[in-house]
Formats: sequence, structure tokens, C-alpha cells
Amino acid sequence: MLSDIEIAQNAKMKKIIDIADSLGISEDDIELYGNYKAKLKLPMIKKLKDRDSGKLILVSAITPTPAGEGKTTVSIGLSMAINKLGKRSIVAIREPSLGPVFGIKGGAAGGGYSQVLPMEDINLHFTGDMHAITSANNNLAALIDNSIYNGNPFRINPRTVSWRRVMDANDRALRNVVVGLGGKTQGVPREDGFDITPASEIMAILCLSNNVDELKRKIGEITVAYTYDNEPIKVKDMGFEGAVTALLKDAIKPNLVQTIENTPAFVHGGPFANIAQGTNSIIATKTALKLTDYVVTEAGFGFDLGAEKFFDIVSEYGEFCTSGVVLVATLRALKHHGGVKIKQLNEPNKEALIKGLENLGKHLENIRKFGMKSVVAINKFYTDTQEELNLVEEFSKENGFDAAVVDYWEQGSEGGLVLAEKVMAMIENNICEQKKLYDWNLPVEDKILIVAKEIYGAEKIDFTAEAKRDLRRIKKYKYDHLPICIAKTQKSLSDNPKLLGRPKDFLVTVKEILIASGAGFLIPITGNIMRMPGLPKSPSALQIDIDSTGRIKGLF
Repeated sequence: MLSDIEIAQNAKMKKIIDIADSLGISEDDIELYGNYKAKLKLPMIKKLKDRDSGKLILVSAITPTPAGEGKTTVSIGLSMAINKLGKRSIVAIREPSLGPVFGIKGGAAGGGYSQVLPMEDINLHFTGDMHAITSANNNLAALIDNSIYNGNPFRINPRTVSWRRVMDANDRALRNVVVGLGGKTQGVPREDGFDITPASEIMAILCLSNNVDELKRKIGEITVAYTYDNEPIKVKDMGFEGAVTALLKDAIKPNLVQTIENTPAFVHGGPFANIAQGTNSIIATKTALKLTDYVVTEAGFGFDLGAEKFFDIVSEYGEFCTSGVVLVATLRALKHHGGVKIKQLNEPNKEALIKGLENLGKHLENIRKFGMKSVVAINKFYTDTQEELNLVEEFSKENGFDAAVVDYWEQGSEGGLVLAEKVMAMIENNICEQKKLYDWNLPVEDKILIVAKEIYGAEKIDFTAEAKRDLRRIKKYKYDHLPICIAKTQKSLSDNPKLLGRPKDFLVTVKEILIASGAGFLIPITGNIMRMPGLPKSPSALQIDIDSTGRIKGLF
């Protein structure tokens, strides 16, 4: 079997102008980035406003193993399968971050015969969106420090500067740093740190903005520090929102590419779901909905993270409604939650699988809480046995959900036509009845408790002294009406990565609550969440290489 990158390099791509033409988009309405990538011009997007929208399908998953369970591969394959059946579909997914690409998970362009292309470009520099967000974030950081150095006209207390620098890499050495050293001409010394670019509030804002004006307004609302009198300082107070937004003038435009079977694909934005909202941009999803009958998108990590935030935050700001959910499950992940070690996940183990099904059951319960119908996609690996696949399918049906085994990785769209048929039949006459889990106007403590109890299965919440101070600050500055975007481990339904399966009667500890006033949500930090990941002992970078012709190897 060829590797993912070899499959991608052997694929026959169409010129992107032809992909655009298949959507009714003229060459004048796109900006070309070579032959196979393009950005959609904003005036063209504006012209689509009064068109009817297609149906939105959200792909989520059970609690994954460290390597992930193939949500992106299933999302791409499902969209290709819908097209194969004679309907029109676009897949809309996130841009990869170089952190995971060089780390442990690898890229985020799908895999096998279910990929978006050009795979190397998408997984590396693509159209420069990640660099633009990094530059916007770090130029704002430089402007803040420069203001403090040059007389500090806004009376910023340097100890309260909350705006951190970012870079698109897993670099634990930069989590905590000191800036301004080297004498009085080098700036004001203070503690600082780096986050990974997908954790930047600017990334969240870009993906939650409907247009440039909204993007600039939201950037202006970012709280970057506090005065000596403990009053918040926003970007708009300092007058920097225009300059920061200018760096994002191209990044806000959705990227158009194609799948390995030439299905149109939007790849735009890349917030992580364990520390942000975890889905692609609103502007890409809404544009896709105006151009086709079915849009397949995904939410990061398990349903408890990406999907909950998709329904409670993204859908509200985007003003769109989801027609149905596809929940991805694998035998590997279920066995993992049944107590099997990572190295033994490919071995048959009926007992562990049955035990791990409790995790799937909890996610199915959660789907109903948002008023959603769903089909379980059992993502098949070559080591899976038919008996174990049947067990998962039977469990799903016993819990009131249809299911289908898919193998998009090895077979492309042909590996999941049944899933596509079932999903389209499920939502054909479906009147969207999507629900929110909580009212945004509830007290912050109540909103956190609702998510923790209803979605995670927690018994109660404990707030540290620092979190309680944050709650008082949130109420004082009237941010308590914002939704919550809980930062939590993706490895467990709880805030403890070691609690696998379906934990019960556990306590969730909120350590602090960050105010993302620009993005428009609050971030309760639970467990040992880091906004700057580290590399593993043997990173994926060891496999990546380039030959004398410029051909890249080792990406996956």
C-alpha cells in the first residue's frame, strides 16, 4: 500500500479554475495561488447572500486515541460519496497546524484515498493564513510593549499584560519567557510566554467573523491588559485594530482546493478544539452552504469538545443550523477505553471492546441533547474483525442510532456509499431543530456546570481561588453574558486524561477563566491544559524529507 503522500502525489488534480467553475464561480471571482489553490474574493461571497442554503452535516467522534480516529478522512470521504451518488457536496475543514504535522498526529488533510489536495501545500505553508495570524498576533504584542516603553500613555500595569506571543510550532521551551532584558533601551522587563498559533484569540476571531468589518470590530474588543487602577485595556483603546486587521486582509478569504476525487473543498482556519472552538471558519461554511446541496464539516476531537462548542458557540455566531451529525467511532478507540494499551489496539479483544462501548453510548446521549439525528460511522482499519465491527453496529442500533462501516481511507468514496445514503435519507425531510445546551445569560458558574454535568458526566465543579477572582472580574466588567469555551483534555470525557471509558461521579476543577472578549467567549481552564504543546521524543519530523527535485516525503 502506498503512503498517504505517495497517493496524493499520484492523484490527477483538476485546475482550480475548473473546480471553481463546477460551483458556478468565475475565474474573476477567485485569486489564484498557482494551478491548484485559490482564495474566494469577498465581493463574490457577498453576492451569494440571498441564495438558499444547502444542508449542513457535522462530523464528530467518540473520545479519540492520541493518534486520532479519522474524522477528517471520514468528512472528506462522505462528501466525495455524496457527489458519487449524483448530489452536489462541498467539504469544509480546518487548516493543519505545523505543531501536529511535526509532532505526533501528523497532518490534517485526510489520508489514503480520502484526502484534500495538494496535500503537501495544505499541510505546510498553504496560502499563508497561519503566518498572517501569527504576524497579526505578534505585531499586536510588539505594539503593546512599545506603548509601555514609550511613556506608557495608557497606564498599563506590565504585570497584567495578558496578550501572549504565538508561533506555529510545538515548542515547550517558549511556554514561559522573560522579555525586555538587556538594559533600559531594550524595553520593560516582564514575564511573557508563547502559545501555539491555533490558540491565538485572533485565530478564534477570524473563524467567527462574517466579514472584514466584523473582524476589525472583534479585534478591537480584545482585552490585552489592565491599568494600575485595574481597568481593562482593549485593542480599540490603543487604536491598533486597523493595523492588526490589515495583516489579515487575505487570511479571511476562504481557500478553495479539491479532494482526491475532485470534489470541491474549503480549507480555512484552524482553532484547536481543546483550547478554542475547534472548527473551520464561519465564512467558509456559510459560503459553501450557498454553493451546494450538502456541506460536510467537522468539529475537532470528541463530541464533548468540538461538537459542543460548534452547537453552543459557532452556530450561534454563524447563524446556521445543522441538519444531522455523523459520529465517527473506531474499534481501536473503543478498545482503548476498555483498558487496552496503545500498542495492542490492533489486536482482537471482544471484552475490552464491549467495555469501551460505554464511551460511545455517552456521546450518543449527548447528540440527542442538541436535538440532533445521527448515523454512526464505524471507521474500519485493516486489522478489524467482522465480529467486532458487528458488535459496534448492533450497539448503535440498540441505542436508537443507525450505523455503517466505512473504509474511505483504502477505497475512497466507494468505501462509504452506504453511509452517504443513510445520512442523506436521515436529513432529506428533516426540519432543523438544533438546540443550545444553555442560555448565554445564565450565570457563568451555571453554564460551566451544565456542560460539565450534561456532556462530560461530572458530579460537580470546584473553582480554585484564582478562578473565583476571575468570576468576580467577569461580572464586574459585564462579560458574564458570553458563552463558555471550556479548555479540557481531549483524552477523556473528564478533565483527567487517565479516566477513560465513561467516568462517573467525578469532580471538574476550574483553575482559571480567561476572557476572550474579542472572540466573544470565556475560557474556563480545567486540568493540565497547555496552550503551547511540546514535541514527543520521536516526532513526525524525523520522517519528513525532501529530495533534490523538491519532492517531499514522509508527510502523513
